[in-house]
Amino acid sequence: MKKIIYVSILLIVAFGCKNGAQFNDPIPEHDNFTIASKIVNETRVINVWTPPNYKTSKDAFPVLYMPDGGVVQEDFPHIANTIAKLVANKSIPPIILVGIENTDRRRDLSGFSKVKEDEEYCPLTDGAKQFRAFITDELMSEVNKRYRTTTEKGIIGESLAGLFVVETLLLTPETFDFYIAMDPSLWWNDHYLEKNAEDFLKNISDKKKRFWFAGSSVEDISVHTNNLAKTLEELNIENLVWQYSDEPNEQHNTIFRATKEKAITWILNTDSE
Repeated sequence: MKKIIYVSILLIVAFGCKNGAQFNDPIPEHDNFTIASKIVNETRVINVWTPPNYKTSKDAFPVLYMPDGGVVQEDFPHIANTIAKLVANKSIPPIILVGIENTDRRRDLSGFSKVKEDEEYCPLTDGAKQFRAFITDELMSEVNKRYRTTTEKGIIGESLAGLFVVETLLLTPETFDFYIAMDPSLWWNDHYLEKNAEDFLKNISDKKKRFWFAGSSVEDISVHTNNLAKTLEELNIENLVWQYSDEPNEQHNTIFRATKEKAITWILNTDSE
């Protein structure tokens, strides 16, 4: 049985890597630049979409950061196009999208694990710690230097990127103001984050946070997203405004596209106060 579960997890990780390659999304007009990172010791490609009124105004805008943010075979085009549509419809306020192109997503998006079997799918190196430091200590300052930004910032991710989103919320909640995670791989490290969520959530600062997350029909994931939702409901944390979307009719490779609009709309129109 355990072997079957881990085969299932391997398929989940594989789908997460190739989600963007299944569609031919038009590539929107965008900027890109590179950062020679000292923290992750490699050069990273950054893709940036700005709202239409960016060039015609002097306004500053919030920023949405996205791992899996490459243009080819990753999710930058379809999330940028979705945001463009929602902005045009006035469903959400204008926002800047910053996509971080992957080099080794399994290394960057997974935290430490004591479970030896996890090594079959991701390195047991806590690469997420370095990747998070790259975002906070190198990328954010570069984005703020290049673009007119407000202090409001968030992050969106699915699968392993969703795991990274949840880990960031629980370990370093001050990093972002809002968090979106679709089908986060909470099975990682014997579902350590989900099991210890109550203790971690004590770290939520005085500044309120917003959290939207979803779980698909995949049992190895939905059991943990459902448990996390129950924990949040029981704790009723004053400084955390959250919404859980249980999606039993969606699969792991469909949930991002199925829920992206309602996730982004909710997170950008929900008052944290």
